[in-house]
Amino acid sequence: MSFSSQTKNQISQLISHNHCCQMAEFLALTKTDGVISINSSVGVTLKIVTENVAVAKKIFKLTKELFDRPGEVTVFRKNRLKKNNVYTVEIPPQPGVDEIMIHLGLKDRDGRWNNRFRGSFPSEVLQKDCCKRAYLRGAFLGSGSMNNPEGAYHLEIVSSYQSHAEEMRKLLDHFGIHAKICLRKNKYVLYLKDGDQIVEFLTHIGAHQALLAFENERIRKDLCNNINRQRNFDMANVNKTVAASEQQRRAIEIIEEKMGLDKLPKHLQDVAELRMEYPEMGLAELAEMADESISKSGIRHRLKKLQSIADELLVNAGQEPVFSPMEKHDTK
Repeated sequence: MSFSSQTKNQISQLISHNHCCQMAEFLALTKTDGVISINSSVGVTLKIVTENVAVAKKIFKLTKELFDRPGEVTVFRKNRLKKNNVYTVEIPPQPGVDEIMIHLGLKDRDGRWNNRFRGSFPSEVLQKDCCKRAYLRGAFLGSGSMNNPEGAYHLEIVSSYQSHAEEMRKLLDHFGIHAKICLRKNKYVLYLKDGDQIVEFLTHIGAHQALLAFENERIRKDLCNNINRQRNFDMANVNKTVAASEQQRRAIEIIEEKMGLDKLPKHLQDVAELRMEYPEMGLAELAEMADESISKSGIRHRLKKLQSIADELLVNAGQEPVFSPMEKHDTK
């Protein structure tokens, strides 16, 4: 089961005790998944369609709370693609349905149909913060989804109407959540990609279990990323040390070949012998291995002096110096 489905299953268990919040959530589900059926003999029927059984159960529970006659649930199986079950909750004609139509902007208070309903939004129902949260929860249940936090962070709610997506963005802005909108296959997609913003959204819609799972995965990913960054940093230092050590040993070999190490001053001879004996060590470690008291910078200075001597020997032999460009290599 996807992380998105798990989240929907969790928040489908939440049923507010406040009639206003029940109405707000039901309106969001109707706005995202609703279908209006008009029959001359039966009247106006409201249908809400979903592929999630937990969401279908919640819609049915809401109809029991909001209407005198609760919805009727039917199930059919798709014949294509994944062949998922599709659940339809049908609310038969009754006075409460007219109220829903009015809130959705389908009808005015006089019962007349509104041809501009596509641009409407039930803002008069969403005056309180609890109702705003309920509406966002219903919208996510109806047409929302989110990626598994193991991958890229992404949460979205899809709407058929730009005005609806814009109004939902305003609701999110009210809670300090700043979403973006894009057009995808003639649908308007309200989306979040920032982990902190997704956490805020999950908090406001009451998805506390999903929030904990999301945060645990974020902590795990951050820990892994920190470990990888430290590993890369350490490897870079090792490579840097190896490169510098190879250059220093090459300089010492040239000095040995062209004049002999015994011709060097004692302090340079000692450092040369240390480097040849411990090629993998950094400067600080070489300083600790030295017989005399010397600092890391002192070791660095003496090794650079050896490279300078090797370059001078090469020039005197009619060859190009090779170590001066390598002085940028350093060891830790």
